Amino acid sequence: MAECVLGAHQDPARVALRVVDANGAARALRYGDLASLAHRFAHALAHIGIGKGDVLGVLCPRGAEAHVTVLGGLLAGAVVMPLFASFGPQPVATRMALARARALVTTRRLFEHSVLPQRAAMPALENIVLVDGPGSNGCSACSNLADMLRCEPDQAYEPVTRAGDPALLHFTSGTGGRPKGVLHVHDAVRSHLATAREALQLGAGDVFWCTADMGWVTGMSYGVMAALGCGTTSVVSPDGFDAALWYRILDEQAVNVWYTSPTALRMLARSALPVPRLPALRRIASVGEALDAACVEWTRRNFGVPVCNTWWQTETGAIMIADAVAPGRHPGAMGKPLTGVDARIVRRLGGRRIGVVDTQVAEGELAFAAGWPSMFHGYLEDESRYRAQFAHGLYLSGDIVRRDEAGQYWFVGRRDDMIKTAGHLVGPAEVERVLTQHEAVAEAGVVGKPDAVAGEIVVACVVLKRGRIATPALRDELLAHARRALGPVLAPRQIEFLSGLPHNEAGKILRRQLKRRCTRVPVREPAESV
Repeated sequence: MAECVLGAHQDPARVALRVVDANGAARALRYGDLASLAHRFAHALAHIGIGKGDVLGVLCPRGAEAHVTVLGGLLAGAVVMPLFASFGPQPVATRMALARARALVTTRRLFEHSVLPQRAAMPALENIVLVDGPGSNGCSACSNLADMLRCEPDQAYEPVTRAGDPALLHFTSGTGGRPKGVLHVHDAVRSHLATAREALQLGAGDVFWCTADMGWVTGMSYGVMAALGCGTTSVVSPDGFDAALWYRILDEQAVNVWYTSPTALRMLARSALPVPRLPALRRIASVGEALDAACVEWTRRNFGVPVCNTWWQTETGAIMIADAVAPGRHPGAMGKPLTGVDARIVRRLGGRRIGVVDTQVAEGELAFAAGWPSMFHGYLEDESRYRAQFAHGLYLSGDIVRRDEAGQYWFVGRRDDMIKTAGHLVGPAEVERVLTQHEAVAEAGVVGKPDAVAGEIVVACVVLKRGRIATPALRDELLAHARRALGPVLAPRQIEFLSGLPHNEAGKILRRQLKRRCTRVPVREPAESV
């Protein structure tokens, strides 16, 4: 995987990374230097006994050190497990323990804050590499990255892996409280590169900014692998969302391909900051959640570029469906399957039986013919759960979609998020899409509230745009707007005004938290959410 993105086909003099700090200042790292450092780190891992099949955790802010250690780990044959830098001690310890990780790359601050308090809960952890200085208090097993690299030869580390060997371990939320470890192999890089070229139109010489954290599969598959494999100059910012900084990055770094989330676009829209002219920007793509028509229109109006919606999952490893050919022509649509992707719509018939819906216009669960290069190869130590994701040669995504006359796919909702009201299944995304079309609404999240008569009623939690005031009259107006657009079955029966919605690191609405806040009904929630 790493040799595919750092190989001889790359121009060593081209800038691979521009790391931009909170003040907008950038430092550059060229492909030749990045490759040299990654190979040195692979040698260093071998010297401390970390090699093929060992799990290497990477708990670092986005930056050059994270790239070097991830790529070096892959070269050494380790299974790289990226972790969100925002994780606290408990989620770090849980994932490190489940993966039996033998090594961890992190910073001194994150070690002291997120590792040391739960150090005893990680019995397999033997080596800790700090990227920003000498050892920390309480860390007898800590090594310094710069010292390790300085001692290694500046020569290529001979690859020890094959296409089907494990490469990446991503953890995602589990409905039962235990996060799921999703395992991908080295061959997944073929999908990363092909889909980046088709859906993102990414090519050599582009200045590419993927705003996703490396702890999220998007940040790894596209922010690292596709960005480097396609020969781009990748912009990296360790800092979180800041509207002024983001506009400055887009402008001063002359970003021409930008991959971000609908939530981030909506937050920019709410910031009230003037949008700079960005003549270099030619492609915007969104990921991670349903893209509403209002967001598409705001982006087109303010950037002069329509948003290319993309759909995929941690399990698929790469983009499967995208609004790639004529972005924005069908505002809010997921798009169509990419080249080579065999998408189906199915219905579960009970047990292991499914039925494929063959009509052009259809609604049901999205499924794919198994076997594409980036398809996950297992859930960590949960073979039965992995097998349950497949039926009759199809991967079952758990997402409910609608396919229209033009072959466009539209997201309806998750199977486990679906609201059953008076015998009807209601997809939250469809209701949210209509509510955000109202000029007063910035964001909406929809959940089900238990009801003695209907089983559940549809409740909408609404965040208003800057300057709009929550009033009973506006609540009535929104209810009427939704009823007109959706009809009485799908329309919400209740609207709650909130100052903000809870999101995970990927920008998705945390519906269990929202349900607890909005309906005041106790809901069992996973201990951790990614």
